Amino acid sequence: MSLPEAPATDRPAAVAFRNVTKIYGVGTPREYVAISDVSFTIPDVADHGEISSFLGPSGCGKSTVLRLVAGLAPQHPPTSGSVTVLGEQIRGPAADRGMVFQDYTSFDNRTVLDNVAFGLECRGVGRPEREAEARDWIAKVGLDPTRDATKYPHELSGGMRQRVAIARTLVLRPRIILMDEPFGALDPATRLDMQDLLVALWREVQATVLFVTHSVEEAVYLGDRLFLMGTTPGRIVEEVRLPAASAPAREAQSQPWFHDQVQRLHTRIEEIEAAALPSSSRAPS
Repeated sequence: MSLPEAPATDRPAAVAFRNVTKIYGVGTPREYVAISDVSFTIPDVADHGEISSFLGPSGCGKSTVLRLVAGLAPQHPPTSGSVTVLGEQIRGPAADRGMVFQDYTSFDNRTVLDNVAFGLECRGVGRPEREAEARDWIAKVGLDPTRDATKYPHELSGGMRQRVAIARTLVLRPRIILMDEPFGALDPATRLDMQDLLVALWREVQATVLFVTHSVEEAVYLGDRLFLMGTTPGRIVEEVRLPAASAPAREAQSQPWFHDQVQRLHTRIEEIEAAALPSSSRAPS
């Protein structure tokens, strides 16, 4: 399926990597190259935003890429190269970026309402205003702002806790949303529901989303563009433009183009994993 190229724009890129390498333990016996010479550009699409999926085998540096954008140590800063967000060099974490992790990161001693309102509280927003905004976002992520707002994280299912994490991030309306396998621990049906929720909320906030996943199906469904990564060392091996999600996940996954793309990417990942094996471990041709 051919897709039109995005129109040229003078807006700074939402995210740009230029020849980025990250080496852990430089100069020690444990020195390890996580990613090498990685370059890519994600445009800042006005009044829309894009979802970019990062896909690849374990150890290819997907999370390193995400945490470099977030400005989180020890991934940040890069060993060499540059990482920019909206044209500015990254100095560390900032309010223009929000992150959702795979692990459930709610504060156990805070209610759902107080968890979602936490960032607004840190910004000095008054209690009535921040609680009203938090209740609005609790509803937007599919929770009950009356019944669920007073619950504590241990009273919620995994899917509900991730909804809280998403609400806590989006209530701050960051320009860049970073998601590190946020649905990886969910059961398959809940995972599809959460994919649909993410698409609906992304359309509302019109942010740029970087989404790391091990699931080919998830990457293809969510991504406007997909970055396939290789390993030893981590690098970008292919960039794929994809149709924007225009149907629920269950419906999209039944379409022929979807099956063809998923099968092709499974094959490419198998090739990447085989190439990374020591030559003595490879099956004879």
